[in-house]
Amino acid sequence: MSQENRQPDHEFRAGRVCAALWRQEIQRDDRTEVQWSTKIEKRYRDDASDSWKSTDYYYPSELSDLLIVTRHALDFIRLRERALDGSEDPPDQAEEVSF
Repeated sequence: MSQENRQPDHEFRAGRVCAALWRQEIQRDDRTEVQWSTKIEKRYRDDASDSWKSTDYYYPSELSDLLIVTRHALDFIRLRERALDGSEDPPDQAEEVSF
């Protein structure tokens, strides 16, 4: 199933910017590895069509929101990678962060 056809495993939002994360298990050399992919986009209401749309273009005023969701996504992934390699206890399920 492709990413577009299933819900993300986790999301972080700040303003209209959203980082969606998908967990993928990959088989390599008789072992299973976990990879994360991330899609970052901004949602906006298009007045002409009266529908919600997405873009990956940002105004300067939105860059701080982009930075926030990117940092939370990176922290979320790194914590889980450390838990999988045994260097830390597994984190509790993270709450969605909205600003």
